[in-house]
Amino acid sequence: MRRAVAVRLSALLAAGALTAATGVALSTTTASAAAAGGVTGYATQNGGTTGGAGGQTVRATTGTAIHQALCGRADSSTPITIQVEGTINHGNTTKVSGSSCNTAADKIELKQISNVTIVGVGNGAVFDQLGIHIREASNIVIQNVTVRNVKKSGSPTSNGGDAIGMESDVRNVWVDHVTLEASGGESEGYDGLFDMKDNTQYVTLSYSVLRNSGRGGLIGSSESDRSNGYVTFHHNLYENIDSRAPLLRGGIAHMYNNHYKRLNDSGINSRAGARAKVDNNYFEDSKDVLGTFYTDEAGYWQVGGNVFDNVTWSSRSGDHNPAGPNPTSNTSVSIPYGFTLDGANCVPNVVAQTAGAGKGLKVSNGSCTPQSPDPTDPGPTDPGEPTDPGPTDPPAGTNLSLGAGADGSSKASGTSYGNVVDGNTSTYWSPSGSTGSVSVKWGSATTVSKVNVRLASGSGTIGAYRLLNHDTGAVLATGSGSGTVAFSPVSLKKITLEITNASGTPRIAEFETYAS
Repeated sequence: MRRAVAVRLSALLAAGALTAATGVALSTTTASAAAAGGVTGYATQNGGTTGGAGGQTVRATTGTAIHQALCGRADSSTPITIQVEGTINHGNTTKVSGSSCNTAADKIELKQISNVTIVGVGNGAVFDQLGIHIREASNIVIQNVTVRNVKKSGSPTSNGGDAIGMESDVRNVWVDHVTLEASGGESEGYDGLFDMKDNTQYVTLSYSVLRNSGRGGLIGSSESDRSNGYVTFHHNLYENIDSRAPLLRGGIAHMYNNHYKRLNDSGINSRAGARAKVDNNYFEDSKDVLGTFYTDEAGYWQVGGNVFDNVTWSSRSGDHNPAGPNPTSNTSVSIPYGFTLDGANCVPNVVAQTAGAGKGLKVSNGSCTPQSPDPTDPGPTDPGEPTDPGPTDPPAGTNLSLGAGADGSSKASGTSYGNVVDGNTSTYWSPSGSTGSVSVKWGSATTVSKVNVRLASGSGTIGAYRLLNHDTGAVLATGSGSGTVAFSPVSLKKITLEITNASGTPRIAEFETYAS
């Protein structure tokens, strides 16, 4: 019988929730870390996730005010950033009607809408016994909030007992620096902390805390619900969770640099044909942290660099098939985005300093060291228009892009990828919206250590970008605006400028590359 989390809660709190700040720094697997505060993982794919960037910003201190902000837009896709402060609960959340919304009184309802950011500000935002429901929605960012004690039975109830739940054709959601917590398991009235079902795809959960719950979360509501996937979990703390960390039915998930502590019954449950890539995580004081459980429909995993600290493994029998005691890969998973791994041994320290609401949105720099968000990249927490520093002096030497090839993704009508390598600043490439990528490519390996991005007249501003070694997926540099950026020399056949956030539509006149 599953043990109730509530019974262990007092002992957990007495033991202390923070990891001691004495982690061991190990080398990373790629050259540099992702931009501080920028969207990461699968949420960068399928056109990217920008939330309400570029739209109006409003402040809300009640759930009703959040719904009013959604309903007050020109239409259901008009970008909006909602800054939330205070405690949101049943007493201050009512249904609001309008042509640009579809809300409910017992939850924060993000239904049949797109292009929304909800971010905690000031003294913090707490959704108390009130869940966040995302349905038939896309391009949603939720950041720096706490959601606690959401119940499906007892009183009051909300959102089927899920802290954050997604269902029915949901696309591109980034949940970052949140704290999701319950006070027990199903017998105490709680369900999942982070659930995805019925065709939910391209989701990232990063730098977050999930704790004190019977169920961490699921991807797929049943063995037949295999339309979900492409989900990234990184730099999260799962603490005092019975199971589902997460449960994955079909699809692909990538778990890296998470700290799993006190998984009491089982952990990552890959089943029904699912494939999980499990990199450089730290599993501690836990049981059966990876495998296929409670079903005879197998799932698969690719493992590497993980630490198993006081992990116990059950024997295999029937529908209980743990991957241990010596987990080995039984599939391979290709990841389409760049990422940088902290060494597993320093994950408890780095996650303790960065994960959860109220941590100043700190992230890892990829070398086991937390850092604050880049002040030049406001991301979803700052509604102001990003500052474009403008072009700097061009590098000396030969522009290697001249005569090279070009391709990319997301091309606006009337523009061409080739315009960024033609030496003519009056022609340009633009993405079809505020995000997209353009690449320079050569027939043989070419050494590059510096690029210069030139904008054409009338261009929008680049809010955030990544430079990628397209051959390996490694992130070479990150930043905002245009101009020159240098990085360690690298030999490659293709280099990609990926725009992940912008104000207006960028017009890239030239994507210059230099050897030095």
